[in-house]
Amino acid sequence: MAEIPAPHAGGTADLGGLTVSRIGFGAMQLERLHGDRDAAIALLHRVAELGVNHVDTAQFYGDGFVNGVIRDAYRDATGGSDGSGVIVVSKVGATPDAGRIPLRLAQRPDELRASVEDNLKSLGLDRIPVVNLRRADSGPGLRAEGDQVVDLDDQLAVMTALRDEGKIGAIGLSAVSLDTLRRALPAGVVCVQNSYSLVAREDEELLALCVAENIAWVPFFPLGGAFPGLPKVTDAPEVHAAAEALGVTPAQIGLAWLLHHTPNTVLIPGTADPAHLAANVAAGAIRLDPATLAALDAVKSRTGDFEL
Repeated sequence: MAEIPAPHAGGTADLGGLTVSRIGFGAMQLERLHGDRDAAIALLHRVAELGVNHVDTAQFYGDGFVNGVIRDAYRDATGGSDGSGVIVVSKVGATPDAGRIPLRLAQRPDELRASVEDNLKSLGLDRIPVVNLRRADSGPGLRAEGDQVVDLDDQLAVMTALRDEGKIGAIGLSAVSLDTLRRALPAGVVCVQNSYSLVAREDEELLALCVAENIAWVPFFPLGGAFPGLPKVTDAPEVHAAAEALGVTPAQIGLAWLLHHTPNTVLIPGTADPAHLAANVAAGAIRLDPATLAALDAVKSRTGDFEL
């Protein structure tokens, strides 16, 4: 494939010295196309055609299937060490599991190193531009128990060693608390991935620290509703009012608000549907006037109890 066409979807942002499209692509849902590999590869080609050069993945997505189709779709265009081509960001800290939740934590240093090696192999790369350490400190999801309760310093030691060895380009964090980010800053963190949306803004102080430190903010569950009991952005009356006024969808308003909220925000909405992909990318062109933005800013965080 050729280099990613300009302009970048949603404009550009800095991710550890790399220029990425502010609308990226979260590849987790490609697992839904497990029975149609050609469709998965075609969707990834469409991702690039729409100006998206930032693809977020993990070895535990589809137990290697997702990484494999990324490798095949972007065989001659991955890496992005010079800011061109497709910039693949992966994560470690979990591994596939056959239980009700299709993954389990893998937090020990030896597991983190093994996961990086697995990602390199399945992606067909010698170096992954950014690798996120998925902790279990905050937000919805799994919590560490037993030997999976690992000190942050021990994890950062192996991550920095992998960076020094040239196997990863930069270190990010995922599912972390404000205290964890503060402790990790000396290691050189380039991005943070936490659950965050218009209706779930408990991490506002952490986000402010990311802005101050020029750390990219990559919210997952950007529209909420990932687990039963979690609020959905598309249920907020203010979001519907803005969508109707601008002639777009409530989901597009939710994504557009995130881009307006802070300049360091980089989105990675995921889908397995080409039409949904195009709608997500189009959200990057929505402009929110001051009155609309003020109305959305006034929406209260609505996080309640949830079930796994």
